Amino acid sequence: MSGIYIHIPFCKQACHYCDFHFSTSMGKKTAMVAALKKELQLRKDEFKDETVETIYFGGGTPSVLESDEINELISTVYNNYKISDHPEISLEANPDDLSKEKIGELAQAPVNRLSIGIQSFFDEDLKLMNRAHSAKEAIASLSVAVRHFDNISIDLIYGIPGMSNARWKQNIEKALSFGIPHISSYALTVEPKTALASFIQKGIVPPVEDEVAQKHFTILLDEMEKVGFESYEISNFGKPGYFSKNNTAYWQQKKYIGIGPSAHSFDGKRRGWNINNNPKYIKSLESDELPMEMEVLSKKDRYNEYVMTSLRTVWGVSLEKVSSEFGAQYLEYLKKQAAKFLDEHLLYIDGDKLLATKKGRFLADGISAELFMLNLG
Repeated sequence: MSGIYIHIPFCKQACHYCDFHFSTSMGKKTAMVAALKKELQLRKDEFKDETVETIYFGGGTPSVLESDEINELISTVYNNYKISDHPEISLEANPDDLSKEKIGELAQAPVNRLSIGIQSFFDEDLKLMNRAHSAKEAIASLSVAVRHFDNISIDLIYGIPGMSNARWKQNIEKALSFGIPHISSYALTVEPKTALASFIQKGIVPPVEDEVAQKHFTILLDEMEKVGFESYEISNFGKPGYFSKNNTAYWQQKKYIGIGPSAHSFDGKRRGWNINNNPKYIKSLESDELPMEMEVLSKKDRYNEYVMTSLRTVWGVSLEKVSSEFGAQYLEYLKKQAAKFLDEHLLYIDGDKLLATKKGRFLADGISAELFMLNLG
């Protein structure tokens, strides 16, 4: 199984917490679509022996593209790659882009999964984050989308300054009231050099508190479990049959090609990344040159990535895989480092798998860092 990720580097406005690569100027949108198509064509040989099962439009805000532009990019994929019979084709979208007409057009396109960036159903939260949509638009877009798409995911953010436990629970309940099969939910994080970081430093916005976020996360786990959603990854909850194939492939170290400025790629042994500059990206592709750097991952790097991604999932870290792929020394190191977390009931072993407990899930990234191999090559 392999996937293609297409990064659309445009947004109507900058969210205060975001540090992804994007531009709020749409002046180069047509040239960017042409460059994306060119990169897809130039890189087809990388997947000549692969079958593509997922196509994912991320960003930025892919829904700023016209439906015809989205269809052109999907057609380019089909014309240059071997595609499975029933691929998952996801499009990230913002509520303010999802008019009745736009949703109807997307429903007629090959897109079969929408990922809608709701973030909150409360205007005070949306204003704090500088989202481009209102709570009213969030509800309106979802009300129409569920009539056209079966496979819908929405994003929700918790740990927002001023968000009470009760309001967070109301957010979850409102999301579930639409009957959607998937929710991705993330703690608000303060990234360096973002507007949010500046506002907190200046005292304009209260600081983000880990204790609040951890409580919200516990509420989320409890509420999702009640209605039959499985927490198959720390930030992702799905009904049976609705786990994101794209995201699952990433966590299971499957191969993927990242198309577009700042997009990353992975072939099992090498990591690649494109330049994060829109004009330079376009200029390179106009000259039939790939604006990309590559690095070969060491055994240590591959082990660390495996532990980091796998510990976040319901599938956990396979002890047998660590032994067979990385060697006995790595397995012994993993067991030694994991011992204190097993004693603290933050990790547990089930057969071959090392997994995070309910209490340990919120801390999984920090725990992973303690399991990383630092010295061996």
